[in-house]
Amino acid sequence: MRIIRLKEVMDLTGLARSTIYKFVSVDLFPKPISLGDRCVGWLESEVHDWILIKIKERDQLVKKGA
Repeated sequence: MRIIRLKEVMDLTGLARSTIYKFVSVDLFPKPISLGDRCVGWLESEVHDWILIKIKERDQLVKKGA
């Protein structure tokens, strides 16, 4: 299990900081884990699971459109 910081989350997802926090606020992205007073991180596995869900959603849309 690995905790990753915002920069790596942004690199993995291609999302901007503001978009990540917007998605978190409406439960569309994994919640960060508090690591200290002004420090948060995300479980790498949860971010990867989110990416896999997005791939499945894309693939289902492609099948429906075919």
